[in-house]
Amino acid sequence: MSQVSSRLILPYRREDAGAPPSRHAGYRSTVLRSPRLPPLAIPATLTEVTGPEQAWDRLMGPAMADLTAQHRGAPQGQRIVVTGRVLDEDGRPVPHTVVEIWQANAAGRYIHARDDWPAPLDPNFTGVGRVITDAEGRYRFVTIRPGAYPWGNHRNAWRPAHIHLSLLGPAFATRLVTQMYFPDDPLIEIDPIANAVPMPYRQRLVARFDIGVTEPNWALGYRFDIVLKGRDQTPFEEDHHDH
Repeated sequence: MSQVSSRLILPYRREDAGAPPSRHAGYRSTVLRSPRLPPLAIPATLTEVTGPEQAWDRLMGPAMADLTAQHRGAPQGQRIVVTGRVLDEDGRPVPHTVVEIWQANAAGRYIHARDDWPAPLDPNFTGVGRVITDAEGRYRFVTIRPGAYPWGNHRNAWRPAHIHLSLLGPAFATRLVTQMYFPDDPLIEIDPIANAVPMPYRQRLVARFDIGVTEPNWALGYRFDIVLKGRDQTPFEEDHHDH
């Protein structure tokens, strides 16, 4: 087998029952932006199915694994550690995968021109990070627990606290996006975006508190494993949502 062909990506197998649909009535903006015509199949070329493999750090720069240490001071909010593994359908680790993170600050405010609700910005928190899984598929980042925030989907609508995660595999065309929620958050049950994923698959989007990951007198710990496909697949977004 040639060097190029050995790096080809196998076709992605999605578990339909656990994947959020592109159109979900409760999530109003999907009604406007969901496809109105059947999708067209575009054959993939080598550009789409091959990539730099272990060269992400050279392409993207050093990891940004501590979102609390990117500015002159410490951000406001509860410091947390999030760790886990990226796994394939057989439970095998997926190494050298880029995991991008973005989130609101502790008050539920994004640093974004369109986010103008009157919650305070934090000059010491940008809300963006990036890590690369190690040889065992492990990742770890430090951040603060984001706050809930209102959004205009319906009257008195609030998004539960969440962290966005984007996974970039061996090629740019393999990007997957998901959201991580926190346990015991009452807003999850009434959130249209979270409820676009049926139970029990929705529980795969909720991190587990882990006292073993928790660091004494410093940060609470959460564990969130990401399974790329198969029966235990983590639900991924069909489209990259703004919220």
